[in-house]
Amino acid sequence: MATNIVRDREPGGLDEVDALIVRQLQKDARTPNNQLAERAGIAPSTCLARVRSLVDRGVITGFEARVDPAALGLGLQALISVSVRSGARHRMAEFSAEMRGMPDVLQLFFLGGSEDFILHIAARDSAHVRDFVLEHLSAHPFVASTRTSMVFEHVSRAVTIP
Repeated sequence: MATNIVRDREPGGLDEVDALIVRQLQKDARTPNNQLAERAGIAPSTCLARVRSLVDRGVITGFEARVDPAALGLGLQALISVSVRSGARHRMAEFSAEMRGMPDVLQLFFLGGSEDFILHIAARDSAHVRDFVLEHLSAHPFVASTRTSMVFEHVSRAVTIP
């Protein structure tokens, strides 16, 4: 006996209402719950429950204020590729945790390929970048080599919900 399967969920397990909520919160995470509920066509209590569910399921991973590093005197950004010494491969998690704790590090990428990590840092100027590399990377016992690229422009996008 054939069964008709009704798809009430979008790709990624979101139904139309959840997808609408996520899209709205991506546009403006400060949207009040009552406005969000009205746009979604649901009751405010239902909307709040859905947002909490999206957070609990890991669909929404946080709500944050984006700050322009230049407004804080950090007008230069750099990407620093880092290769870890072959004898320190078992310490990569330790190195990653240490770098994530650095205030200059905006993002950290753990890679497969010729480099092990890319650090995205914000700095005052090129001397600040140089000092970061010399003090925290070149002198680090786990680091084999680094390669620094200055960022001229950085554009960030959120994942688009279909």
